[in-house]
Amino acid sequence: MRRGILIAVCLCCTIANAQEINGTQLLERSIAYHDPSGNWQNFVGYFTVTMSTPDKSDRVSNIHINLPENRFKVSAVRDSIETMYMVEDNISTVFETNLNTNLTEQVTNEAAVKRAVFMKDYYTYLYGLPMKLQDAGTMINDTVTRKNFKGKEYLVLEVRYEPGVGTDVWYFYFDPKTYAMEVYQFYRVTSDGSIDKNSGEYILLTENAKVQGINMPKSRAWYYNKNDVYLGTDRIID
Repeated sequence: MRRGILIAVCLCCTIANAQEINGTQLLERSIAYHDPSGNWQNFVGYFTVTMSTPDKSDRVSNIHINLPENRFKVSAVRDSIETMYMVEDNISTVFETNLNTNLTEQVTNEAAVKRAVFMKDYYTYLYGLPMKLQDAGTMINDTVTRKNFKGKEYLVLEVRYEPGVGTDVWYFYFDPKTYAMEVYQFYRVTSDGSIDKNSGEYILLTENAKVQGINMPKSRAWYYNKNDVYLGTDRIID
């Protein structure tokens, strides 16, 4: 009788472990891997990223993110030009310095100011993943799928955004054992709501950089979905 109970318990555990987790559970487990101490919410930190692209010189960006004080700054250097974007309490400031002459001027045109906000959103989103998927306006598909991508099987989470937040559909690929995020991919959505499979990009995440206790991808390599053309790699170097 006792043996029968043990078999039944083991069978129940096997069935439970075989069941697929839902989208919210997968996200929570991945966040537990990437941000085990819950540091992202109050993140204050500096890190340096080098962006390498074909046929261009590298761009080195020194990034400062201060979430509690709603402050962001990035100093990006390519060739002899340094561009500094700053956003504080939603006020944007842009400066450009010629490193050959040490002359600095404030850039006030509308495009540059909008670019500063874009840079803030870009860096806090990508380096804040997967934690940023808990932000308001994010719609997590409850169904988790399995997909083989580049020779490895992943648990895949589909994410869409409410109007005014985002228009693309994103797919996040997680290691099925550790729940580490190893790939993400996005597509454009057409006016009729269908996914344009010839659009968008996928990003391969490799290595690990621990920044303020958060496990961030050290290297991100970007490719077009349509033809696998390589676009570039950004890498945390400090």
